[in-house]
Amino acid sequence: MVLGWSRRKNKNRNLNLQLVTPNQFICPVSLDLMKDPVTLSTGITYDRASIERWLEDGNFTCPVTNEILTSFDLVPNQSLRVLIQDWCVENRRFGIERIPTPRIPVTPSQVEEILLHLQASASRFDRYGFLQGVQRIKDWGSESERNKRCIVDNGTPGVLASAFCEFANDSVEENVSVLEEILNALNWMLPLQLEAQKILQSSDALRCLVWFLKNQDLSGKQNAIVALREILSSGDEQTLETMAEIEGTIELLAEFVNKRINPTITKASMAIIYYLVSSSYPSSEKVKLKFIGLGLISSLLEILIDSDRSLSEKTLGVFDSLCDIQKGRERAFSNALTVPVLVKKILRVSPSATDHCVSSIWKLCRYGSKDEEDEVEAALIEALQVGAFQKLLVVLQVGCGDETKEKATELLKLFNPYRGGLECIDSEFKNLKRSF
Repeated sequence: MVLGWSRRKNKNRNLNLQLVTPNQFICPVSLDLMKDPVTLSTGITYDRASIERWLEDGNFTCPVTNEILTSFDLVPNQSLRVLIQDWCVENRRFGIERIPTPRIPVTPSQVEEILLHLQASASRFDRYGFLQGVQRIKDWGSESERNKRCIVDNGTPGVLASAFCEFANDSVEENVSVLEEILNALNWMLPLQLEAQKILQSSDALRCLVWFLKNQDLSGKQNAIVALREILSSGDEQTLETMAEIEGTIELLAEFVNKRINPTITKASMAIIYYLVSSSYPSSEKVKLKFIGLGLISSLLEILIDSDRSLSEKTLGVFDSLCDIQKGRERAFSNALTVPVLVKKILRVSPSATDHCVSSIWKLCRYGSKDEEDEVEAALIEALQVGAFQKLLVVLQVGCGDETKEKATELLKLFNPYRGGLECIDSEFKNLKRSF
């Protein structure tokens, strides 16, 4: 096979030169010039990136010979790589750049060796030795995505999680630099393996992470809150109960959402709040009351006005859960943004978000007490004016889950007595009077 292109060497003479790439320099898979040639057990040489993708896709044969591979080892073809580099240098006049000498990828045995070093350092609380090992892992990971996968797949998250618990149990203040480096490393290993998640669900680890939220700078808070979101995403009720019982946790999460100091922190905090208020562990209702008392209802509505899809889904989920209890509905009724925002978000974000919107409106209009009859009636009328009736009809037409279908149908029945003579208006927010 010949690859080539033409390039004028002299405009006056109008001479054309053609560069021909030698066949042995071409990867049989990508058909591009090889940058890191490696040889399979069948003796065929490929570019490392191409053959790794081939193997990761579940193929067990050599692409050229179709033989079943007896080994998945990729042996660097140093001689061929040098020839390719020399050829690139010789043809610089054609615009060919010399390929850099590739770094040798980290191997599972190297990862295993460094993990043994980390375990030994953690067991004797050797902070300096442990930090050296973590830095080595970070350096490997920064070289390539392939290295990152090798590091994660060979159990590094679990070892780091165990070390985090050991150092946290010893003394958070004295080991803060080590703990911070572990969190830094774990953050680029997300999503965490189940083993690492379970280890970090310990009381010591959770308390340490809350300490970081209270006492560290913005970067430290961000690493801690992202780790907490990952840990709590499993939905383990005992872990959620432990988290809720740690002093200051609810107040910190509410503060992060109310003040919105950083987009990453806000999103992670919202996800954690969602896990805390949407599960049925023993103190879940008490947690909801705390969040409501800290002004979360108003903050949620403010966020919903201009938030992106991922944040809107969790925010609507939190709002829906807070409307489960009377105090939450009272706060929602008292905010002028509630009905227009909920109606506006129907069919605007995602099916899950629409479910939460319909559920929230249904709870507000269905569970009002006798003392709230006037508020419920006002909410029904306002919802009709901002287009809720038409949107619910569309929800039923395009399809939704059985629970949402039942709630939408019941809402339509509740709306019927108030439909006569009402005009639908645009549900924009700029002219609404806010409740704070």
